Amino acid sequence: QVQLVESGGGLVQPGGSLRLSCAASRRMLSVKDMGWYRQAPGKQREFVAAIISGGSTNYADSVKGRFTISRDNAKNMVYLQMNSLQPEDTAVYYCFQDSPVRRYWGQGTQVTVSS
Repeated sequence: QVQLVESGGGLVQPGGSLRLSCAASRRMLSVKDMGWYRQAPGKQREFVAAIISGGSTNYADSVKGRFTISRDNAKNMVYLQMNSLQPEDTAVYYCFQDSPVRRYWGQGTQVTVSS
């Protein structure tokens, strides 16, 4: 069974930056989409960003120009560079990776943006 583990969350001041990482517990072949969702308190989980195997990316409008997603296929890792963070970015961030048969999710990492 593959597990995804996120890291890099924490407390940051408005305008600051964080880089999230998501690692798979073992090598997976033919991973298609990788990406991130987030869930703020009292809200539904929402899409943040995704990157397909060829490198094309897609972002939620709320993070365009501030967040950058990237991946390392050899290591089954996906990253989210978050710049110009704002209080409304506060949420638990979940990564996902799509194998040919199912989507795997991480357990989430907390990002808190506050002064």
